[in-house]
Amino acid sequence: MCESGHPAASRNWQGPFRKTPGRLLGLGFIRAYQLTFSSLIGQSCRHLPTCSEYGYEAIARHGLWAGGFLTLFRVGRCGPGGTSGFDPVPELLEPRWRWYLPWRYLEAGRRHDGA
Repeated sequence: MCESGHPAASRNWQGPFRKTPGRLLGLGFIRAYQLTFSSLIGQSCRHLPTCSEYGYEAIARHGLWAGGFLTLFRVGRCGPGGTSGFDPVPELLEPRWRWYLPWRYLEAGRRHDGA
């Protein structure tokens, strides 16, 4: 357990996922960021898990398209004036979150804000 009372997790999600080319490409970019730029920037993410861990898990679970948009909106929430706290990746995507309506993935972060 962490200080915040949430279970401690590994650096990246280790669960099973289909190893499609898009997923592997997205996961490779995130892992490269974690090994290079992340150490230069420092641990400044206001969420748990961090944005790069969230992105890794989102892409591994939901694919490059849906996971990429979930990650994009999460990084947007992490900026000044954004949210903070525990924000896990949704295990399942709601049926109304269609691949051709990517702005609906923005709703994933609102479920924790109480809005």
